[in-house]
Parts: sequence; C-alpha cells; structure tokens
Amino acid sequence: MTTVPYTPKVVMITGATGAFGAAFARRFAALGSRLILTGRDLGKFEPLLAEIKTPVHLMKFDVRDRKAVEAELSALPSEFAEIDLLVNNAGLALGADPAHKSNLDDWEVMIDTNDKALAIITGLILPGMVERGRGHIINISSTAGSYPYPGGHVYCASKAFVTQFSLSLRADLIGTGVRVTCVEPGMVQTDFSLVRFKGDAEKAAKVYADTVPLTAEDVAETVTWAATVPPHFNVNRVEIMPTTQGPGALGVYRTPKG
Repeated sequence: MTTVPYTPKVVMITGATGAFGAAFARRFAALGSRLILTGRDLGKFEPLLAEIKTPVHLMKFDVRDRKAVEAELSALPSEFAEIDLLVNNAGLALGADPAHKSNLDDWEVMIDTNDKALAIITGLILPGMVERGRGHIINISSTAGSYPYPGGHVYCASKAFVTQFSLSLRADLIGTGVRVTCVEPGMVQTDFSLVRFKGDAEKAAKVYADTVPLTAEDVAETVTWAATVPPHFNVNRVEIMPTTQGPGALGVYRTPKG
C-alpha cells in the first residue's frame, strides 16, 4: 500500500462507470479507502470490481434524479455513512454546433448533469462533513470553464459554474475543517468526445489525432495528490493540460475589402 500523508477512509465517486471514475476508484482502492461508486448501469462495474479488493458499495441512480439520490444516500450502510471525500465526477458534453444551431435538449442535459446534480449532491453530503469537522469535496471541472471555444457555449458555461461554485464553497467553509478542490483538465482521451458526438467514432477520433492528450490516469494522479496532502493543506484549483495543448488566441473576424 502506498504511504501518503493522509488517506480518506470513505470515498464517494459519482459517474464512476466512465474512464475517470474507474481510474479514481483504482487509486483510492490502492490506498485502502472504502468506495461508494455511483452509476446508471451497475453491470458496467463488473470489470472494475474484479480488480479492486477494498470494500465497495454501489449506488444505482441518474444524478439528475434528486429523489433517487436522496433515497440511496439515506440508506447507506453504517460503514459507508461518514463520507470523507466526495468526488463530483459525473458530467458530459453534448454537441459542438454553434449556439444558434444547437439542440436545446442537449443544453438542458448538460446543465442538469454538470451543474444542478453536482450542487444537489454536494448539498446533501456537505452538512455531515461540517458536523464531523472534516471532509473534502473535489469537483471535476475543465479548462473549458476558463477558455471558451466555438461550439462550447453551454458546456463551457457549465464548467465555469463548477469552478466558481468550488471557490464559493471554499469561502463558506473556512474554519470548518472541510476542504474543497477544483480539478480542471484540458484535453484527455476518453469516451468524452464519443459521447459528445453521440457515437460518431470518426468525429471523436479527429479530436485526438496527431497529438498526445492526457489520460484518465493522469487526471487520477492529480485528484489523488489533492486528496492525500495533509489536512491543513487545501488545493483550491489545479489546471492541467498535455504539453501539446495551450490557451489559444482570441478569435477575430475580418471583413474582406472590396
């Protein structure tokens, strides 16, 4: 088992059936943390559960379903009830068309998943952390929250919410013993683009073509580091990108003369 300054005893990871969630789960399982993993299809956890040996409690719900979330949290077994670390990982992008050509249903799903669900789950778990005088919330945001791009509109805005919500929580929680961290990855090669383009593998592949993006394991390295520094140490924000990516210039439209 890896020795670190601090190990959370109970870790809850939302959206844990994806690449990020699985990578996070492996890291915390290796530290001996008990895991609460959430997802809509529990069958997707089978390969992961075959790998890890730490105690795991699975919760089946769509994070947008508040009643289901509340019911599952209220029924947590005693050994999982005191959550030390909440990783708000559930999130997605849908579509990359210009705003005026976008699907409003996609906008609603992104806002409900990336923002509303994250805030509600945080609001349900946070009081217990404050009462116990310890805990940590790590929100997975994106560089898209700081650097907008064409076709990003609602997705970029939803991640800007996550970043500002995280910082506002920090302001509220000073002196409580509860930590808050916002992790903001850039380009990471997972199924993110495949989901965004609704299964169009060719479009998704072009996002990562001829470059070297980050991996889910790189993001997990960052999350684990932030979660295992000593309790007096709070990582407010951490932005990570592959060396092949960087912020771009502002767009300028030039009218042809003639």
